[in-house]
Amino acid sequence: MAHAGWETRLLLRNGEQLLLTFVIPVGLLLLLTMTRVFSPDAGADKVPTALATVLAVSVLSAAFTSLAIATGFERRSGALRFLGTTPLTRTELLIGKGAATAIVTAASAVVVCLVAIVVGWRPTPSALWILPILVLGTAACAAWGMTLAGLLRAEAVLAVANGIFLVLLMFGGVVIPASSLPAPLSTLAPLLPSGALVDSFTAPLVDGSAPPLSAVLVLVAWLTVGTVVSGRTFRWS
Repeated sequence: MAHAGWETRLLLRNGEQLLLTFVIPVGLLLLLTMTRVFSPDAGADKVPTALATVLAVSVLSAAFTSLAIATGFERRSGALRFLGTTPLTRTELLIGKGAATAIVTAASAVVVCLVAIVVGWRPTPSALWILPILVLGTAACAAWGMTLAGLLRAEAVLAVANGIFLVLLMFGGVVIPASSLPAPLSTLAPLLPSGALVDSFTAPLVDGSAPPLSAVLVLVAWLTVGTVVSGRTFRWS
């Protein structure tokens, strides 16, 4: 808990992280709902779908890409080596960073939801599902972000994390719905964290129902495997 609090304070003092977590999601939401860039129609009826997409993008960018890159450069600079001299274990480091990222991402979701209300979204009780899905999705993505940061050099982490992020956006069921992707991508996308996140957010926000059990199980599977792998392979230096 002490490490999670310290990581949270670091994130809130990082201007680049605040831009990534707060400013860009709000801008993307406004772009999707108030313009015709991605859809011929603009209006309040687009807000729930756009909100589900923006929340998924926020989790992927903050919990995977940003976390992996930041941790990779902390490892190169030797900052993690100093943490390794404390009683903090690899698993506790993962939990602390994941918890901090979840806290900041949840705060970002609150801001994005408030903006969505301003542009016409009317939340229903099912919208409460956003919070547990945020926590689960953040933890799953953070586990693999830490795995990447612990295995590769910082420069490689930068390239690979951004590359995976772009691939997931385009072919992981985020920008292009999984149903619109060609086979076998249409089958693969829901099994990826990106597709599972979109499905989990879309159900309560658009359909007014609980997240699909299949999507939740996909996130749980990625979280479980990622935690085990990162806990065994992460290197402090």
